[in-house]
Amino acid sequence: MGRMSVRSQSSEPSESSETAHRAGFACFVGRPNAGKSTLTNALVGQKVAITANQPQTTRHTVRGIVHRPDAQLILVDTPGLHKPRTLLGERLNDIVRTTWAEVDVIGFCLPANEKLGPGDRFIAKELAAIKKTPKIAIVTKTDLVDGKTLAEQLIAIDQLGRELGFEWAEIVPVSAVADTQVGLLADLIVPLLPEGPALYPEGDLTDEPEQVMIAELIREAALEGVRDELPHSIAVVVEEMLPREDRPADRPLLDIHAFVYIERPSQKGIIIGPKGKRLKEVGIKSRKQIEALLGTPVFLDLHVKVAKDWQRDPRQLRKLGF
Repeated sequence: MGRMSVRSQSSEPSESSETAHRAGFACFVGRPNAGKSTLTNALVGQKVAITANQPQTTRHTVRGIVHRPDAQLILVDTPGLHKPRTLLGERLNDIVRTTWAEVDVIGFCLPANEKLGPGDRFIAKELAAIKKTPKIAIVTKTDLVDGKTLAEQLIAIDQLGRELGFEWAEIVPVSAVADTQVGLLADLIVPLLPEGPALYPEGDLTDEPEQVMIAELIREAALEGVRDELPHSIAVVVEEMLPREDRPADRPLLDIHAFVYIERPSQKGIIIGPKGKRLKEVGIKSRKQIEALLGTPVFLDLHVKVAKDWQRDPRQLRKLGF
């Protein structure tokens, strides 16, 4: 049986000066809404991945970096694996498989409050095919269930591994929201990383290019409230970021010009809203988040453009960064 890992909050891991420093990559996988981004943020301690109640918002490889005295854990956030229906779907799945084969640890997130389903089995089968990489089962959202439900879920997950012919390196229940066992999860991942020096400087939380993170923030704000109507038909490209000239050094202003791309002209009205009200709200909301991210005042210039059926067009996909 995979080791079940639970530890009381107070106990500290014993520090030994002999332990070699470790550094490596881990990625969290799981069905949409399995709590991957929330967990990434809890581990890193800052909002880096984009959390949204909508599958497939983390399209780019966002990395969060956990700095510890004994180790550096770099979290690679892969897009969700799903049965591809479009060219975009196939391309995302290829990216996923390559990423899984390259990381040092894979954490499979399974929500405690949902029984294992076909989607989980589909992912677990794919994981079983990647023989060398250690796999940790992370039972998320434990704050939403009682002890009995949690125990049943842990047993079901252990059996799933055995059915598919592999053993979990660890099975860890966590709650990112209640901050339960998040530190323990990092403690359990670290020994699975290779020995070596830190790969990123101390201050880095993500090596995601700022422009991509900004595009994600705008996209998240644009999706708010219209997810049902336009779930995946929005892509955002930051065309340019320029410091405003003639500004005193103590009062800088950054001009950001971005395009919100949609697939069909009929979606334009949904995004812009009556008399442009919605787009304005999107601008205000994302500008605040961008300013918080960059720590500098921003002038955000947003335009909506139609890029016909961009999800199916290889040229458009390249242009939009996929």
